[in-house]
Amino acid sequence: MASELVTACRSWVRKLSPAAFPYGRFLAALLIGTLGGWVFVRLGLPLPWMLGSMTACTLAALLRAPIAAPAAVRPPMTMVIGVMLGAGFTPQVIESATHWLPTLLGLAGFVVVSGAACVAYFRRVAGFDVPTAYFSGMPGGLVEMVIVGEDKGGDARTIALVHSARILLVVLTLPFLIWLTSGVSVGARPQFGVSVFETPWIDEVWLVATAVVGGLVGHYLRLPARLLLGPMLVSAAVHVLGWTRFVPAVEVVTVAQLVLGTTIGCRFAGLAPREIIRILVLSLGSTVILLAITFAFAAGVSRISSYDRVTLLLAYSPGGLAEMSLVALSLGIEVAFVAAHHIIRVFLVMIAAAPVFALVRPRK
Repeated sequence: MASELVTACRSWVRKLSPAAFPYGRFLAALLIGTLGGWVFVRLGLPLPWMLGSMTACTLAALLRAPIAAPAAVRPPMTMVIGVMLGAGFTPQVIESATHWLPTLLGLAGFVVVSGAACVAYFRRVAGFDVPTAYFSGMPGGLVEMVIVGEDKGGDARTIALVHSARILLVVLTLPFLIWLTSGVSVGARPQFGVSVFETPWIDEVWLVATAVVGGLVGHYLRLPARLLLGPMLVSAAVHVLGWTRFVPAVEVVTVAQLVLGTTIGCRFAGLAPREIIRILVLSLGSTVILLAITFAFAAGVSRISSYDRVTLLLAYSPGGLAEMSLVALSLGIEVAFVAAHHIIRVFLVMIAAAPVFALVRPRK
């Protein structure tokens, strides 16, 4: 196990070497993403640093700009985000988990209904073959659906692009819809934490320590999304035990939003503009379906639970665990609740997608 960890670390370091990592294109992507975030800040738009950078980099990809955000840049940021999510777990939140049964039952219903609707859409409207339509329509994790979908005979590239576009469109539209329908503003300055210049140095030590230890825990336990869930579990543990009460500094979350938005937008880099537009148009239809179902379930479950519609929108919306949790942080919403529901949604899809596909796939 230790040798595997050393090998993984060495592999990651090699990916950062000048011969393997496109530093020039990555710097260009960050500059474009920063410009997009600044424009969104100036316009007073929701979640500016993530949505602005995402929009700017997607447009740059359409214009075939020389940008890139390789996967090697994600691990450190993923670990930091995991720590931030874990900071939302407090003894009070753990006590309130006993009241999550109605919302978890609603989540299970949401997964079934949204999955069936999106699979039918990609099969009937988009004309995808059965495996590609099925795993493109599942409201689960991008990596997991690509791997399983390819194994079952689906088009891995199409599945990956559809899920990337889903995350892009959901994250891009949901904050605006919350803003328009509920009057809740996801402003430029997050409603949590203070500046890194105002926090004690020990908080930064806690941040780094829990990230590193969490990464090791995730590796040794072989957790799914180990660099996210490992640090989140360790951070949650030290907060629940009362060892620390540190919260993420504003600048740390801003950088996290910027890098996330940039990497999502850069997923389309290198593709022909026609292919990008085709996938975005097809995914727009499925996004409309998903958001309509999300709003319906959030409204319904809010009537039988103690959670309001906006909180349930973030908990159910299949826009990505890290992305939706950052939106929750910006709104001052219970991050542990949102993160837990996203983890459970991805887990449900992971364990059920392949067996259900084997049952429903037409026999030759």
